[in-house]
Amino acid sequence: MTKVLLAGETWISEATHYKGFDSFTSVTFHSGADDYIAALNSHDIEVTHMAAHDVPQKFPTTAAELSHYDVIVLSDIGANSFQLPPETWLEGKASADRLGVLAQWVHDGGALMMAGGYLSFQGFQARANFARSLIAPVLPVTMSDYDDRIEASEGAVVRATKGELSSLVSPDAPVLLGYNKVQAKDDAVVHATVGDDVLIATGAYGSGRTLVWTSDIGPHWCPQSFVEWSGFQPLMAGMIQWLANGKAE
Repeated sequence: MTKVLLAGETWISEATHYKGFDSFTSVTFHSGADDYIAALNSHDIEVTHMAAHDVPQKFPTTAAELSHYDVIVLSDIGANSFQLPPETWLEGKASADRLGVLAQWVHDGGALMMAGGYLSFQGFQARANFARSLIAPVLPVTMSDYDDRIEASEGAVVRATKGELSSLVSPDAPVLLGYNKVQAKDDAVVHATVGDDVLIATGAYGSGRTLVWTSDIGPHWCPQSFVEWSGFQPLMAGMIQWLANGKAE
């Protein structure tokens, strides 16, 4: 069974409620990964989901820990969550460079996917900030140094191009509502586009494989109509299977 570590794709919201003279706040937890995890599980892929708030403390710090998994997926979680664990942020102590460890693990035969979102690639107001991280050379795309979101509320058309994964993107694919705009590297393969830009691109990094899906893996950029599309589960699982099949034994 293929084993995946999915890091991110959760958030905590605080709301303030005003009722005349009085007000109070409430806090809620949300996950955008449920449909994605179900899609992978349906294709015999086991997913360990590490919530975004757990990443600073719990994300693997060694190649041995990463090697418990066949594929690492980063989704909607910025570089700071990996680079500023509590011992560094709160205690001023040196800590493992986890993005550096991840990059080396991929180079040595691991597999990495980055999915799009407000805190993926560069993201909202460039706060994800992966363009300046050690993950940047690993990905099959180059990132801008500014807010890279494309908001397409009217819907951006998805098209297959070439490559092994293009067959998973059929003409009846629903539109997407947004994505992160990136540029494919010269040696990358672009399997699908959204609007005029990269949607799925793959590449090699050392002995490992890398892949980007530049939209969300669930609502909101990936709308409910896309999640309910008959091709959603085969497409999401197919990307993981492609990554896992290239992983060094």
